[in-house]
Amino acid sequence: MKSIEELSFPSDVKYTDDHEWAKVEGDLVRVGISDYAQDQLGEIVFVEMPEIGDTFAQGDEFGSVESVKAVSEIFLPIAGEIVEVNSELEDAPELVNTDCYNKGWLVKIKPDDLSEMDNLKDQAAYLEMLKG
Repeated sequence: MKSIEELSFPSDVKYTDDHEWAKVEGDLVRVGISDYAQDQLGEIVFVEMPEIGDTFAQGDEFGSVESVKAVSEIFLPIAGEIVEVNSELEDAPELVNTDCYNKGWLVKIKPDDLSEMDNLKDQAAYLEMLKG
């Protein structure tokens, strides 16, 4: 596992206590797991995703990530409807390990209330939690 300093934490995304990230892109929000989460999980071998059209409340479990070490539930950072899933992960789940913020994103949602993003941690607060 890498040290915190070796991992990437972009400042243009918000983070949850459960290590998911959310990034506003127009009227949608792209969601994935943080570099810290993928590093802790190790080699990711499968990602279970929701169906397009599924709706979830903030904090609801919407899928799971399976690594050689463990299966970890993933939770939606803000409430909304799933409008896109990253289908590339079906054949290449390791994209979550190699590029979790770009190619390894999980879902895009149409948010119910974008102000829920204010409940998430910015880069500094997330790093503080990890170092805590």
